[in-house]
Amino acid sequence: MKYTGITYRPPFEAGSLLLQVTSGCSHNKCSFCYMYKDVPFSVEPIEQVKKDLAEAREYYPDTRRVFLENGDPFSLSARRLIEIGQAIHEYLPKVENISMYASIRNIKGKSDEELAQLRELGFNQFNIGVESGLDEALKLMNKGYNAKEAFYELSRLRNAGIDYAANVILGSAGPKLLRENAIATARLINETTPYLVFTTTLHAEPVSPIYEDMKSGKFIESTIGEYIEEEEILLKNLDLSDTLFFGLHPSNILRLYGRLPDDKNALLREIKAQKIRLEDKLDSRPIRRSEGSIFKID
Repeated sequence: MKYTGITYRPPFEAGSLLLQVTSGCSHNKCSFCYMYKDVPFSVEPIEQVKKDLAEAREYYPDTRRVFLENGDPFSLSARRLIEIGQAIHEYLPKVENISMYASIRNIKGKSDEELAQLRELGFNQFNIGVESGLDEALKLMNKGYNAKEAFYELSRLRNAGIDYAANVILGSAGPKLLRENAIATARLINETTPYLVFTTTLHAEPVSPIYEDMKSGKFIESTIGEYIEEEEILLKNLDLSDTLFFGLHPSNILRLYGRLPDDKNALLREIKAQKIRLEDKLDSRPIRRSEGSIFKID
């Protein structure tokens, strides 16, 4: 199968067939992101998509989940996505779920009727970089929308029956606004009920704009203690009936995983225990490797 550049997928899509339908990201302006800086956005010809599906049918005929690549497939028109969905079911008739990265910006370009049509074809469980529910953080990260717009578009998505995983970036508003950021983000999540909350900490590679701000002191990264405090406030304020809390990204200070609300108290106890364990390191910052992975808590 044909792929352009580095292929990314959420960790919980490890068992899915990866099918490239776009390359790069149509926005490509988020201040923290480096994933597609050198990859121009382009759309894969439908002939190539079908060729890849024919190959997938030969090796994985029982595929049940497909994850569309690369960074911004939901920027495609509903008509093209419907065409892709129909082709997937033609070549892989056992597929039950078609997922992808999506954004608030490209939900806007779909009507309610089109969202419902996509759900009928099995489009579901999108991975969306919500990042924050606080306008100051969204502006800092150059997401291209505000919290009110995020709530409106996510509500439209959920009204169409499409579940989503919410990516949340701890520390995205900086340490001075960590409480406001956590509470605002929890409010947005509570109101739009994702099936999964995926937390990371703010990390930046040298090619990303926010890296320069960190280097110059214009933006101050949270300390280990501040990252933990923000996650604790977020978790305390989440009020969800059946949502997976996935805090296993390698950039995270703590490894947290559970289902809300059942595991909420256990997760909060774990946070308290880890704060005691890391007591002498709370004022320092993590040392990272590539993709923000924690190399050392010094």
